[in-house]
Amino acid sequence: MALIDIKVPSPGESISEVRIAQWLVKDGDVVAKDQVIAEIDSDKATLELTAEDGGKIAIKTAADATVSVGDVVAQIDNSVKAPANGNGKAAPAKEEKAAAPKAEKAPEKKEQAQEAGGKTAAAPVPAAASSKQASPVAKNMLSDKGIAAESVKGSGPNGRVMKSDVQAYIAGGVDAGGSLMNGWGGSRDDQRTKMTTLRKKVAERLVSVKNTTAMLTTFNEVDMSAVMALRNKYKDVFKEQKGVSLGFMSFFTKAVTEALHLFPTVNAQIDGEEIVTHDYADIGIAVSSPKGLMVPVVRNAERMSLAEIEGAIKDLAIKARDGKLSLAEMSGGTFTITNGGVFGSMLSTPIINPPQSAILGMHNIVDRPVAVNGQVVIRPVMYVALSYDHRIIDGKESVSFLYKVKEMIEDPTKLVFGGKDPGQVLLGL
Repeated sequence: MALIDIKVPSPGESISEVRIAQWLVKDGDVVAKDQVIAEIDSDKATLELTAEDGGKIAIKTAADATVSVGDVVAQIDNSVKAPANGNGKAAPAKEEKAAAPKAEKAPEKKEQAQEAGGKTAAAPVPAAASSKQASPVAKNMLSDKGIAAESVKGSGPNGRVMKSDVQAYIAGGVDAGGSLMNGWGGSRDDQRTKMTTLRKKVAERLVSVKNTTAMLTTFNEVDMSAVMALRNKYKDVFKEQKGVSLGFMSFFTKAVTEALHLFPTVNAQIDGEEIVTHDYADIGIAVSSPKGLMVPVVRNAERMSLAEIEGAIKDLAIKARDGKLSLAEMSGGTFTITNGGVFGSMLSTPIINPPQSAILGMHNIVDRPVAVNGQVVIRPVMYVALSYDHRIIDGKESVSFLYKVKEMIEDPTKLVFGGKDPGQVLLGL
């Protein structure tokens, strides 16, 4: 018998402790090599722990426990091989083998008899699917919709509830239970849930920003008519040729990179008693994920076309949704853009993402009456906000930076130079 230690890997530099978020297998299960056996929460991301070899697993640390990097949390006996039926359990004794099929077939016969008699078969009992047997994405979807995990039949390994299972359940119709006039039926019960390592770290960073920076916010409004017309004109051919949809985020990202080149202090940060400026624009794009707000980084966005920016944002957003973002993909940004408009926000004061010195907040687009050439007209308007650290960014620079972004969005031809059709040149068509 050979026992293989499963140790906690290092999620990244400066991280010494993590939390066992959940075990995806049970003590005594037979696992395959490279099978995902647990999820680990660090203060930056959720990581997967895989089996280094196949065999019977012995879990040494309970879920929700905090452990140090390098600790042994499980052992695998690789002398035990997975049974032929691949059910993830060690082969039981002969007596158990003989008894198990009878217990499993009895319900099947009952259901077959009901169907044969022309009666509606009883709804199959869903696979046991407690919240600990749901994927992180599925678990958050269940929580958001107020659905009991036991109500959803899991299609994943060992009956694990996956995102697709929850989507299928919701698509089939969820019983709201009671009329609207009766309210949502609060039970007056309280529930305590331990904060994830990531959420605790985010809380610490947000409080730190408020306490250690001289944060101010400046506002402006942007007439989105020109960008919306350009997008509507070329969005179909753009998607056909480039393979990605054309959204507003790429326009704002490109405008921000050009404005950062003109006002480099907005792209800088404080390190001790020094100001560090960057000859590149690594733009953090705030995206919503089941774990909370994530800020993956688009590297060297100043070199990218709109199609490349859209593609990079799409890839990072999918990874964030599926909990697959790496630490490297969330580290080292020089400036951040957040879009509360997708949730209906009209105006906000975004908080700086340290150690950066500024963040741009986008909001929803609303038809508003505005004065144009002495006439009141209706235009699609977005309010934008720039929060900045006044310790290194002066008011003149912050206001000028935001106004430059406004200018380039209101006249997209300012983003390019030359070309018979500036719109086509901008889109790379």
